[in-house]
Amino acid sequence: MTETLPANLEPYPNISSKAYEHPADRAATAALKSVPMLDTVVRKLVEWGYERALRQTFLGNAVRVGEHQLPDLWTSHTGVCRILDMPAVYDLYVMWGVLGGAQAIGSGKPMVVLDAGLLEKLGPGEQRVVLAHEIGHILSDHVLYMTALNILLGATAGVPFPIALPLRAVRAVLLEWYRAAELSCDRAATLAVRDPQIVCRTLMVLGGGLSADKLNLDAFMAQAMDYRSWEDPSDRVRRFFNEIGRTHPYAVRRVSEVMEWVKAGEYDRIVRGEYRTRDHQADARQEAGDAMEFYAERFRAIFREMGENVTSLSAQVGDMAEQVADWVRSRGGGAGGFGAGG
Repeated sequence: MTETLPANLEPYPNISSKAYEHPADRAATAALKSVPMLDTVVRKLVEWGYERALRQTFLGNAVRVGEHQLPDLWTSHTGVCRILDMPAVYDLYVMWGVLGGAQAIGSGKPMVVLDAGLLEKLGPGEQRVVLAHEIGHILSDHVLYMTALNILLGATAGVPFPIALPLRAVRAVLLEWYRAAELSCDRAATLAVRDPQIVCRTLMVLGGGLSADKLNLDAFMAQAMDYRSWEDPSDRVRRFFNEIGRTHPYAVRRVSEVMEWVKAGEYDRIVRGEYRTRDHQADARQEAGDAMEFYAERFRAIFREMGENVTSLSAQVGDMAEQVADWVRSRGGGAGGFGAGG
């Protein structure tokens, strides 16, 4: 399958992750940043424990990519860092058994690790998509809050049922954010390769587990359209509950989200150079409030589709979301927020 990557892609000078982030990701990340001391504590935890331990594991049991080791992959990696105007080129490793096929890890000195099995299924353009997706996580500082979510998930183990209920609600909301973060990084990858079809092709490979030359992209795109236009409300509710405990959205949904974002004109606008830069300060308090509004409406819409039998449940969920939103707003001055984890 032919590649369509331009030979030389111009970078996006000083681009902020806020330029392309999914609204749920942008708002919820702002809410997490407003939790007192969360950023400082979790960042140190990542740096001194988890990050250093994994760096030693990779040094001892993986292949470090560089100019003299998988040089084509290294060229793609340095190219992605240049295009997204990252402050550094991060360590890159290849090994077997990487959860999810690829991960961005660390806070102080982030690194990227790719699964060798996935790498064998990807062409050059698709490899760049995966690398750009992970660099997008670093640009958005997702790794920090994904670590925080893991702390929360571990904290629910062994907690008595009545006490665990609100923790489970927060867990569901943060997993919703996690999935939104994945959608954001698909957008980052689209910007980095300047071709949405290559991103869709990569997602097809991830979904099917086969190399792209064995699959039909047009058929997969038609499948994505069928998925998005499916009208049966009961099936749409089933999708919600099937996905609610997952960290990643389904591959077909990710394709449809990328194409909807492109059709909306946001992709072309950023390519033209019209985007938020890193020196533009956002109103964290407003974005934290917007997070709860987003999630409240997300859950209300699902429960509305479930029909009259769950009207009372819908009201309870809406009331709970409003109460948490009021708490977020009441904290004010960067001191408010809701639960943490990643």
